[in-house]
Amino acid sequence: MNKLSVFLKEFQNPVDEIGTKERASFLASRSIKNQTKIDFIKLAVSMIDLTTLEGKDSSGKVYSICQKAKFPLAGDESIGPVAAVCVYPNMISDAAKFLDGTGIHLASVATGFPSGQYPLKLKIEDTINAIESGADEIDMVISRGKFLEGDYEYVFNEIKLIKETCIQTSQKLSAKKKTEINVHLKVILETGELETYDNVRIASFIAMFAGADFIKTSTGKIQPAATLPVTLVMLEAIRDFYNETGILIGMKPAGGIRTTKEAISYLVLLNETLGYKWMNNDMFRIGASSLLNDLLMQYKKQVTGYYQSSDYYTID
Repeated sequence: MNKLSVFLKEFQNPVDEIGTKERASFLASRSIKNQTKIDFIKLAVSMIDLTTLEGKDSSGKVYSICQKAKFPLAGDESIGPVAAVCVYPNMISDAAKFLDGTGIHLASVATGFPSGQYPLKLKIEDTINAIESGADEIDMVISRGKFLEGDYEYVFNEIKLIKETCIQTSQKLSAKKKTEINVHLKVILETGELETYDNVRIASFIAMFAGADFIKTSTGKIQPAATLPVTLVMLEAIRDFYNETGILIGMKPAGGIRTTKEAISYLVLLNETLGYKWMNNDMFRIGASSLLNDLLMQYKKQVTGYYQSSDYYTID
């Protein structure tokens, strides 16, 4: 029996689906007071990976997204910036130019996003190209077909190889540019295609054991994307992995999170499951495109007592 099989056997506890849904629903119903809500909104803004992944993306669109990432609310420097901007590989060089010197991370989807149905050689080339173009975070997709066939070793080895590619490429760039470059790997499980909560738990452990810095729910291209129960399953896997290894792994729910109420529910879930070590944008991200405007509108409502029209905010 190989190391992966031994590791999975230790953690292959069946997920109580009914209990998971009930706990997620209970935590999401928590009442949040005014000042705490303001603090949570600010925290949520700081955790956003502001994302544009459309066929019509252009340099102008990426510029607009980057400006909003830097200054989410004009005239109020107490809120923002966001954690990262996430774009397709072709848009990385533009985003790198617009984000230069800001400290905002630049993420790119890779490895044949969103399907993952590409030869391994192209997935590696995709990753190298993204890093060399300026990305310091790679959002890769797992091979769901291989996973559902039960070929866990293939999925593990693929993630491990992409992680090694991130390390090797960043080391070469660090030597060339004479500055330290660290690239984080976020592994997208595409939970809406994994069929069961047990599969989500197993895939989470495979990704973490293979070297993922973050595990991520979804590409945002299929439904269901992120849900509270699925996120809870992944957070509990992160907790169990940490208790066993002492290694902190980040979490990123992505896809379908559009309202402040939903974002706060995820933060409550995070706090209750993992605690303060994860309540920052080094350990938790929210993949979103339309969420930011609602957070800003709710923030203004909490601070001033009045809603501003959506006309005051850019359409992303």
